[in-house]
Amino acid sequence: TYKEEVDIGIPLAIIGAGNHASIIDATGLAHGIFVDGFDHPGLKQVTVKGLTVENANFEGILIVSASDITIEDNNVIDNDATPGLSFTGAPTGCPGQPGNGVYEDDETGDCGGAIHLVGTANSIVSGNLVTGNADGVLISDETAESHGNLLIHNTVKNNPLECGIVLASHPPSGKTSPPFAPHFGVDHNTVAENLSADNGVKIGGSGVGLFSDGMGRGRVSDNVVIGNTLTHNGLGGVALHTHVGPATPPSGLPADDMSGNKIIGNTIAANLPDTFDTATPGRVGININSGDGASPVRGTVISHNVISDEDIDIAVNTPAEVDIHLNSLLGGGIGVGDVCALDGSTVCTGTIDATENYWGCPAGPGEHGCTTINAPRILWIPWLQKPVGSH
Repeated sequence: TYKEEVDIGIPLAIIGAGNHASIIDATGLAHGIFVDGFDHPGLKQVTVKGLTVENANFEGILIVSASDITIEDNNVIDNDATPGLSFTGAPTGCPGQPGNGVYEDDETGDCGGAIHLVGTANSIVSGNLVTGNADGVLISDETAESHGNLLIHNTVKNNPLECGIVLASHPPSGKTSPPFAPHFGVDHNTVAENLSADNGVKIGGSGVGLFSDGMGRGRVSDNVVIGNTLTHNGLGGVALHTHVGPATPPSGLPADDMSGNKIIGNTIAANLPDTFDTATPGRVGININSGDGASPVRGTVISHNVISDEDIDIAVNTPAEVDIHLNSLLGGGIGVGDVCALDGSTVCTGTIDATENYWGCPAGPGEHGCTTINAPRILWIPWLQKPVGSH
């Protein structure tokens, strides 16, 4: 057991003897491992494997402005140990975080976490157990564009104060007050074959979240969420939220770019409702929300997902087309829902193409035992008469 924070500024591999044998105990320290490309520009080719990282005040493993990083087969547990750490939604105010404001200056809910990639490219986070932290794995963009990263085969569970896995676009360092600057972007990342369960249950956090924060033009685009199991989270299985644009104060800001994201082949069940300005009528599997039309969410593809034990399987609020095909919608309530038809908003002018889905019974939506639709702009004919993957 090593009672220290390990700061890395050169290409280096740290290989433990196994995550039960080699332990970094960062009690009273900011992080367990800090891969610091912010102070060492061009840092790449760092590997961290086979360790337990625990008890840090904030992130267990923090990576900033680096590339070609591998974080593999670690246990990252019981970090975010700072008293009073909680999500308020305020743009600043991470309690007691020493020296980190230069590259972590956004919402209080993203003060820490188990594994945080900031301005990181072409890196792999694989096979880690992430539990007991405020949130699980976060990719953000305060210092540079975060792109080309792969999150695969991780178990992310019981992180109660935020989401399991988050792709979030934040303002550039030092730009959290007007005039807001365009964000660098979180794009072309892949979240594949992870388990994200029982996260965000104290505050409302999703299994996988794709978010922009409302402080300038954010970009979370062309990401793929594929083959994950997302269950019993506090905000929904997959939540895509955008909060800025001409229709929202401060007025005149350009719309976020939340285009081209793909949600494919996930197993989603028993997640809780979305709330506040992205509210859903009950428990929700997938929620695509444009900030009441401020940032149209374009080019979203939702396919081959199996969704059960939800009140609304897929909720949509955007004045743009959403393609929803080849899913098994088994929640027992609304299979595909137009949120505007539920809350009285007039911004939902695009088409929801929900043809070729299975609605829980062979007869199609609204029949006895099937899930339903709730608005005429939802296209559903033709439909599947058997569940996805059946013969």
